[in-house]
Amino acid sequence: MPALTIILLTFLAVAITVIISLSVKLKQSQKVKEELQDRFLDMENKLNTLQLQTLEGRLNPHLFKNILNSIQSHAYQTYFAMDKLSNVLDYILYESQNRFVSPREEIDFALNLIEINKIKISPLFSMSIKKKIDEQDQLYDQKILAPLISIDLIENAFKHADLQSPDAFISVVIEFRDNNFMLTVSNKISGKSTFLKEHSGIGSTTLEQRLRIIYKSCFRLERYIEEDVYVAQLKINLLEHKNQMLTA
Repeated sequence: MPALTIILLTFLAVAITVIISLSVKLKQSQKVKEELQDRFLDMENKLNTLQLQTLEGRLNPHLFKNILNSIQSHAYQTYFAMDKLSNVLDYILYESQNRFVSPREEIDFALNLIEINKIKISPLFSMSIKKKIDEQDQLYDQKILAPLISIDLIENAFKHADLQSPDAFISVVIEFRDNNFMLTVSNKISGKSTFLKEHSGIGSTTLEQRLRIIYKSCFRLERYIEEDVYVAQLKINLLEHKNQMLTA
């Protein structure tokens, strides 16, 4: 056999050995990389879960305090409010312990919460509540919406509305259609100091953190002032969120 042929065969054998060795190392490296990625995702999920539990642990006592103060300070209307209060407390104690509830359940909760907060205001106060609900929507009864997600916007409207002004108002629009949950709350504000206080509350910070952790890019939260009217709008694309969960 010619010397050149022997050299070429030897080189080919070495090359094959090197390629096989590199391939094995690459696969091992890829496997290690995938394992590290899986461990990182697992740790990230645990961290998010822990953070959510911490946020919700702060939120529930905060909500309890606000509701009980409302009932206690308006004892003459307590009988009327007891049924709504019972529904709200049951929801907080039981349903809110679940990671997700249905849009129907959260909307019912929001409406009961509004009725409790209405105790604070005069019967002559301009209060508008509108619902635009597609009950045939495929996601309306699916467990896909984070519980208590509507609290912050509703509570702030009652807390910071200008209740003394003759042209004061609170408007709440709750929508569920095209696989989207939407909540728009607007009210006349009583002053800049009140507006600034709203941004430092537990509820506001908690809401934004929960939305980022749970819904990532599938939500839009806007807060702005037009003249003396404060508007807060929340929109969550639940179908997009569901698809992301299924492909994660």
